[in-house]
Amino acid sequence: MSTAQHLAVIDLLRSREFPAEHGRSECGSEGPGYHIAELLTSDTFWEDDGSRRDIVEEQYEAERDGLTVLLGDRWGPPQRFSLASLFERTMDAALGAVDEDEEIPEPWAQLSSSVPDLHLWHVDGRWIALGVAQWDKELPFQLLAVVTEIDPP
Repeated sequence: MSTAQHLAVIDLLRSREFPAEHGRSECGSEGPGYHIAELLTSDTFWEDDGSRRDIVEEQYEAERDGLTVLLGDRWGPPQRFSLASLFERTMDAALGAVDEDEEIPEPWAQLSSSVPDLHLWHVDGRWIALGVAQWDKELPFQLLAVVTEIDPP
């Protein structure tokens, strides 16, 4: 997908209604109050010594940064939002190590398990975010775009 296509997907998701149920869309995953688009997905790294993985990670971060510049021209500079503490809270909740009343809403819980940080804007009542995800070191990288009406926790 080209940069123009990435921007078109983001614009489409910004204008689209949110679904009532969690599920898949033609772009990625979605649920009540959010859309997550998988803009790019790399190959897997089963037999990799780490060097190719590092290069691909840098390429995906460069793609994110390029989109950030273009979206920054529209909406100003993004907030940099770390998901590290949110991931810790999600894991602690899963292990019962914290107050069980705290529920991390989607898409934030899902993102915190694979995306270390986001470039984030708040535009017209919706959050728009870009991030590079990797679920595990052998699994592919993904360039994600997120549109949500749910405030970050």
